[in-house]
Amino acid sequence: MGKDTSFVCKRHYMILKLMYTASGSGKEVLCGDEDRMLTLNDILEARDRISPYIERTPLKESHTLSNRLGAKVYLKLEMFQTTGAFKIRGAFNKMLSLSPEEKNRGVVAVSGGNHAQAVAYAASKLGIKATVFMARSTPENYIEATEHYGAQVVLTSDIAEAFKLAAERQAYGEVMIHPYADKQVMAGQGTIGLEILEDLPQVTDVIISIGGGGLISGVATAIKSQKPNVRIWGVETAGADSMSQALKAGHPIELPAITSIAKTLGAPSVSEDTLAITRKLVESVTVVSDKEAFQALEFLLERAKVLTEPAASCTLAAAERLRSAFTPQSTLVLLLCGGNVSLADLCHYRQMFSVEDKKHRPQLEHHEISL
Repeated sequence: MGKDTSFVCKRHYMILKLMYTASGSGKEVLCGDEDRMLTLNDILEARDRISPYIERTPLKESHTLSNRLGAKVYLKLEMFQTTGAFKIRGAFNKMLSLSPEEKNRGVVAVSGGNHAQAVAYAASKLGIKATVFMARSTPENYIEATEHYGAQVVLTSDIAEAFKLAAERQAYGEVMIHPYADKQVMAGQGTIGLEILEDLPQVTDVIISIGGGGLISGVATAIKSQKPNVRIWGVETAGADSMSQALKAGHPIELPAITSIAKTLGAPSVSEDTLAITRKLVESVTVVSDKEAFQALEFLLERAKVLTEPAASCTLAAAERLRSAFTPQSTLVLLLCGGNVSLADLCHYRQMFSVEDKKHRPQLEHHEISL
């Protein structure tokens, strides 16, 4: 996959030529059209722009996980970011890039939770009116937090309808803050990669979860533009595996439904650009089960003393699958992208998987789709 440099465009079925040079100059072309290409300079500018508004999150070594995985393991703790997830980086960068006239028109967003809170919080800090469309299946804690930050929340039947209604609002002049298919959003998320390299220059591997692909695209660009030998690994959960499905098909496809408990990975499809960057810069994408993600969540809570959501704990589940790829000389970072999970959901997941264990106790689960 690392040598593949083309993909099929969903709308026009055209082959786009991808260019990537690890010169460290900020001139790297990583996706199709020139006005959409993401560069290291975009990410450096994003850091300067958003630094007054975000937290520089800790990067902590875990001796427990190092012993377990046979490598030096560090945790990038983005759940300590304001709003409890990495998303405010991209939201602030996009909104701070808007013109005064665009800010006056207001912004609109679609989200399964974390992006909603990020847009609501950033908009409130910048004095911008925000409307967020969310599926009715979104956990109540996400909806309440988004409303608390000051956004108007509109609930829809599913995430696909949310995107449709948001596009209608966009047509009337409001500015879409897309959760991943936007260069400024990807650049904001990429600032995490800058922090990882500055705090841990000896890093050899980073595991990142994938929803629509904006996070992994930004972080991979930031890191591999400066250190091309660092390996970036992606992970999704079964039932929210739009990137893996797109990689198989050769172009973005729309999932018929999101069935994973990792609701914040629930993008109905990836974008053409995030697919292109993933194909170019990511070693592989592993799909883990919800049960594996929850078991990893429990382990992180009990042993590392951090509470993550399934969309973040799945990075540890992937590391377990990828263990043979690491050596004692490896320096591995698990990017724990968020921790917005309610106590009610935790209890529900625990009960759900306990019942499953009783029903299937003789069987050993080992489901994987890895590209």
